[in-house]
Amino acid sequence: MSENLIEVRNLKKYFRVSDGQLHAVDDVSFAIGKGETLGLVGESGCGKSTIGRVILRLIPHTSGEVLYDGENILEYSNEKMREMRRSMQMIFQDPYSSLNPRKTIGQIIAEPLLINGLVSRKEVTDVVLDLMAKGGIRKKLFNSYPHELDGGRRQRVGIIRALALNPKFIVCDEPVSSLDVSIQAQILNLLQDLQENMGLTYLFISHDLSVVRHISNRIVVMYLGKIMEVCDSRELFRNPLHPYTKALLSAVPIAKYNYNRERILLKGDVPSPVNPKPGCRFAQRCWMAKECCFEKEPELKDVGGGHCVACHLVNREG
Repeated sequence: MSENLIEVRNLKKYFRVSDGQLHAVDDVSFAIGKGETLGLVGESGCGKSTIGRVILRLIPHTSGEVLYDGENILEYSNEKMREMRRSMQMIFQDPYSSLNPRKTIGQIIAEPLLINGLVSRKEVTDVVLDLMAKGGIRKKLFNSYPHELDGGRRQRVGIIRALALNPKFIVCDEPVSSLDVSIQAQILNLLQDLQENMGLTYLFISHDLSVVRHISNRIVVMYLGKIMEVCDSRELFRNPLHPYTKALLSAVPIAKYNYNRERILLKGDVPSPVNPKPGCRFAQRCWMAKECCFEKEPELKDVGGGHCVACHLVNREG
């Protein structure tokens, strides 16, 4: 694997609520190599987007470290972090609410360039048009407003804006979840082309395993603030080990006529992340759970070839 650009170590993010502390992200560790795409998947509310926002320091962390090229950026001053933001950008989930409706497409893309003083006002139009061409947006839309564009073009504008400062690392927070399937494929192909041409590193957050499989080199599976499984993308689909991963994969549609696959239906509701009980977070819904699963939290262990699993039963078998 290439040298790591991002290393997340024992990251925690708790929110204070009336009943105690909500453990949105609880002792999470992973690394992303330079030029790699790491997929982050799980149910809504598992902490995926919170991780992305904490890494970029859009919200404060509770404890832990985020290393960028070996330096803990969570200790940076506001001034130093402002400089760092040129190297770290985000593509948001909703391409409509993330764009200023009062500004034209040209103004939206030009804004980060002008704020950071990277180009003069005389040069900015040419630079913006060049960026629009890279993102597949026609010149004639330069003076259009976000409401005049469809969802796919709006998301392209969001991607172009993220690329304006020539970053090395981008958090893609469900960038295709609100788009039609045909448009999703176009956006994913655009992201892959930009990554190849510009040497970008992605943290790709999604609840859709089919999408993550298409774009990711490795995949992290999360449940209720904890990492359940980490491995190569193809290995995850070929040989899922954690019960939660198996349940997720059983729900992925397969385009084959008369193909019958056993569907794993999870019983019960997702437990509350507020003051979680001891043991495995998934134990209450796991059909394989034993007594030890409710008493002790499993460690994330490598069972071979970089395939890591947090499960007492899998690790015992290994």
